[in-house]
Amino acid sequence: MRDDEYDLDVTAAQPIDDAAIAALSRDELIQAIVALPPELRMGMGGILLEKRTYSDVSQELGIRQAELVRQVHRGRALISRQLAAREAAGEGAAG
Repeated sequence: MRDDEYDLDVTAAQPIDDAAIAALSRDELIQAIVALPPELRMGMGGILLEKRTYSDVSQELGIRQAELVRQVHRGRALISRQLAAREAAGEGAAG
């Protein structure tokens, strides 16, 4: 996957399909997180996979909680964008 496929400046205007993300199996979610840029993976794993608190994960990563919130938002938006692209290509959520 090319680096330019990820726009880390995701804005609030870009919708996040929470239902599509929630419908992913654990394995699909892991694959989606692994495909993210490295700087987003740890936070996403802690929040979405391990179901830990933002406070706990931000302390572990040594970043402010607000930065973790931004990282998770960007990660969710990127996953949502990838799911939408697969759906448009006819691959469905399971790809």
